Amino acid sequence: MTKRVLASALLALGAAVVAAAQTTPTKIGVIQIQAAIISTREGKKAAADLEARSAPKKKELEKQQAEINALRDQLQKSSNTASEDIKQKLMRDIDTKTKSFNRSLEDAQAELDQEQNRLLQELGGKIMAVIDKYAKDNGYALIVDISSQQTPVVYAASAIDVTKEIIDLYDKNVPAAGAAPTSAAPAA
Repeated sequence: MTKRVLASALLALGAAVVAAAQTTPTKIGVIQIQAAIISTREGKKAAADLEARSAPKKKELEKQQAEINALRDQLQKSSNTASEDIKQKLMRDIDTKTKSFNRSLEDAQAELDQEQNRLLQELGGKIMAVIDKYAKDNGYALIVDISSQQTPVVYAASAIDVTKEIIDLYDKNVPAAGAAPTSAAPAA
């Protein structure tokens, strides 16, 4: 008799587990978050704005590089005819300008990296809200970011890639895609 009760209880428990498993989302998707962020209208606008803001610094760096190259050319052309003092002065000028250029280049790169990271954080937070809503609305149990080489995903079928859907949903739900990135917010 106790075996029957135990068997009935196990059968009921198994049925409950199967029923619970059927209501739990089982879809899995992958996304390339970095590609999604820069492919949204807001991401494209932010990238264009960043490029426009960094253009003057880029021109300044190109000008400094041209000055260094001109001094190198001058040194090379005058290597046989110029006095040792002139050659030494040219080499000092090249060295000084090269050091200044390298510092400016490092500073500009650090500033650009910082601004890119700020934009990625800001837009990343917004896109995460869209991914969360998308996953819940479409019954996904898991969505994995495969943007990085360090992602442990070895294979993912293209049919489970939701990057395009997330980009479309983000663009659809951001009312002011033409506005500055700080003023737009996704509908959650």
